[in-house]
Amino acid sequence: MEYAVARDGMVDSLEHDLRGVVEPDPVGTAMRAVPRHEFVDADHRAYTDRSFEAYGTRVLAPSTAGALVQALAPNPGDDVLIVGVGVGYTAAVLAEIVGPEHVHAVDIARRVVWAARDNLRRAGYAEALVDRRDGARGLPEYAPFDRILVEAAALDVPAALREQLAPDGRLVMPLGAGDQRLATVEAGDEVRDGQVVSFAPLLVEGEQDGVPARNRTAREDREHARRHAERRRGWELDWIDWG
Repeated sequence: MEYAVARDGMVDSLEHDLRGVVEPDPVGTAMRAVPRHEFVDADHRAYTDRSFEAYGTRVLAPSTAGALVQALAPNPGDDVLIVGVGVGYTAAVLAEIVGPEHVHAVDIARRVVWAARDNLRRAGYAEALVDRRDGARGLPEYAPFDRILVEAAALDVPAALREQLAPDGRLVMPLGAGDQRLATVEAGDEVRDGQVVSFAPLLVEGEQDGVPARNRTAREDREHARRHAERRRGWELDWIDWG
């Protein structure tokens, strides 16, 4: 009962505060149904609107997760791809709207994938698919997708994700390096004037947490001499195939 009251209070604030982050239906309804405490340990107060680090990734604040789903505008039965599954909470919210069998999520970090699978199973969304993949390459064997949500930033939309988007589909992701904005891609048109956001960069294979910074990928080795990529973070944004 305590959790239900806290959850309703959280969603009420997202629907009715000056921010007006989410609409009551379907996003607000979905967020009221998802037991976020199954995805977030007690120390982080599941129904407090704040982000934090877990498993080497940032867990989005409820307001950020809600804003992403609101921008994605999913419909029941849509096939959805999530790039950057995190702890699985956003996947669960989407599962409430489209159905868990229509949710496909990938992450480059194995321990994040394991945690998300376990969280989703425990919360009642075991049918949602979570796989360890290079997010910039998507999940071609399940394409096309009606909706694609990328929970990591890049300079442009990776070509593989554009190719896997259905003709009448919608893709939402943060674009930019220092100054990021939430962008929406729909029917080939791109709108970048969404809200200002701050996300970690989209990493490709070899650039994930725990890999030595100076030997992350064969591509890095080839490029280093002329690019002088000395920074640990940020330079990986330049080397995804944008198409």
